[in-house]
Amino acid sequence: MNKRDALLKLVDPSYRPESVPAAFFLHFDPAFHRGQAAVDKHLDFFRFTGMDMVKIQFEHRMPPVEIKQPRDWTKVPMRDKEFWDDPLAVVKGLVQAAGKDAVVVLTLYSPFMLAGQIAGAETVVRHIQEDPAAFKKGIEIITEGLLVFVKECARIGLDGFYASTQGGEEGRLADRKSFDDCVRPYDLAVMTEINRSCRFNILHVCDYHLPYADIAPFSSYPGHVVNTSLKLVGKDISARDVSRMFNRPFMGGLDRKGVIATGPAEAIRQEVRAAIDAAPQRFILGADCTVPADTPWENLKLAIQTAHDYRR
Repeated sequence: MNKRDALLKLVDPSYRPESVPAAFFLHFDPAFHRGQAAVDKHLDFFRFTGMDMVKIQFEHRMPPVEIKQPRDWTKVPMRDKEFWDDPLAVVKGLVQAAGKDAVVVLTLYSPFMLAGQIAGAETVVRHIQEDPAAFKKGIEIITEGLLVFVKECARIGLDGFYASTQGGEEGRLADRKSFDDCVRPYDLAVMTEINRSCRFNILHVCDYHLPYADIAPFSSYPGHVVNTSLKLVGKDISARDVSRMFNRPFMGGLDRKGVIATGPAEAIRQEVRAAIDAAPQRFILGADCTVPADTPWENLKLAIQTAHDYRR
C-alpha cells in the first residue's frame, strides 16, 4: 500500500497496522501562503519529512469588521466563493500534485475562531455573555460562508479537514450553556457537512490559548480521527483513554513545544518510542497542535522515521 491507502485503512476498526504513520504541521513564511509558492513549499515539507499525509495550513484570515456593540454582528459580510479563491487554488494544486499518493487534508478553523479573527477574542466572549442572540446573527453568517468554502474543497477532491474547535476551554466562557448555545451548533453545522462529504477528517480539540478541564463533551463531535493534548487542567489523560472515549484512532502523543521542537536527536527518538508504547493500535504520531514555525525540519523527519521504523 502507498501512504494514501494505508492511512485511509486506519479508520477501519478491524485494521491492525504494522507500522506507525506520522505527521507534523507548522506555519511557513508569508511568502509561501498563496499560489504556486504555497503548493511547492507544502510539497517540499511533505517530501523532506517523509510524513504520511499532506496537511495544508490555512492562512486566509478573515478581515476585521468594526464591531463595538453586540448589534454590530449583523455587519459581518457573507463570504461567497470569490472570497475563498486563494486557499481554494492551493487546495486544488496540492490535490492534483499529491492526491494519488497521499491523503490531503486542510486546516479548518471553527466559526467561533473566525469570529475572533473578525472582532477579537475578547469582544467575542463579551458579546456572547451580553447578548447571545445578537452574536448568533454574526456567527450564523460566518458559518454560511464557511460552508461555501468546505463544499468547494470537497468538490475539488480534498480528502478531509483538520477541523479545529475552541471555546470550550477552562475559563474561556462563563458557563457551559454559553458554549452549547453559541459555539457548539455552529461547530456541528460545519463538521457534519465535512463528515458527509469527505472521507478523512481529523477532529482537533485545540488548546492553543487555554487548556481543557474535560474533553469528553467533544466525544460526540464528528470526525474519523481525534487529535488533542493529553494535558488537562490538573491531570493528564492517556492516548488510549482518548481513543476509547472518542471511539476512533488517536493522533498526537508529543508536546508541540517539547523535544520535537528543541531536540536533541536521542531525546526525540526516546519520546517517540514512549509515545507509541502508550498509544492505541490505531494511532498517528503527531503533536498536540501545530509545532513552532522555527522547528527544524530535521527534527520532524527524525521523529517520523523513528515511528516508521518502530515495530509493535
